[in-house]
Amino acid sequence: MFVPFHDQNPLRYIRFPWVTRGLVVLNCLIFLIYQRAGNADAEAASVMAFGLIPSTLAGIHIRTPGIFHAPEYLTFITSSFLHGDIWHLAGNMLFLWVFGDNVEDAMGHWRFILFYFLCAIGGGLAHVAVEPGSDIALIGASGSVAGVIAAYLLLHPRVKIWILLLFRIPIRLRTVWVLGFWILLQVYNFAFGPPGEISWAAHLGGLVMGTVLVLFLRRPGVPLLARPADEALPVDPVV
Repeated sequence: MFVPFHDQNPLRYIRFPWVTRGLVVLNCLIFLIYQRAGNADAEAASVMAFGLIPSTLAGIHIRTPGIFHAPEYLTFITSSFLHGDIWHLAGNMLFLWVFGDNVEDAMGHWRFILFYFLCAIGGGLAHVAVEPGSDIALIGASGSVAGVIAAYLLLHPRVKIWILLLFRIPIRLRTVWVLGFWILLQVYNFAFGPPGEISWAAHLGGLVMGTVLVLFLRRPGVPLLARPADEALPVDPVV
């Protein structure tokens, strides 16, 4: 597998991606403070209170009586701020850090917030559709991050990205190869992979939602499938 760590893709419309950076910081703080970074009891309580559980959403079962929990419909959002372990958190936040700023740049701050949460909802809905009676909670920002990946690929397919191939070999490749491979891997695992802890359906739900939303939420004049000449055009910064 690979780890992306840098893209040479400057911001064109905003001065600073405060939404992307804020989401990364917030996710990390929730994990370290609320989930207590490895405390099993704290993690279990957070999942029971704010995770997306298909069977309770559908009214098949109820959550543990006497324990506070978010309204079921809000768990589409709250679950996206919880993570199973440090590696789950690190993977999602690294992809968000590398690719989120340019998607935020293309949409603007407020539309990017809407985009991020709608992709979380899309991932949650796909998971519920595939596992409607499951008692296992869905947690993680993977649906939102998958939406960001889909949007970035449609916006900047020719930008070159630095990755660590096999987690150790630095190599620079075009977006279309890196993220295209990642998307094909999600599709393959959903179709043919064995059951496991990862909800590939949530990834695909986020991808589909991100693909659709970028068509409508990007700024007027921001091109899809931009060529290097398009990406080099100077623009006046806009907050």
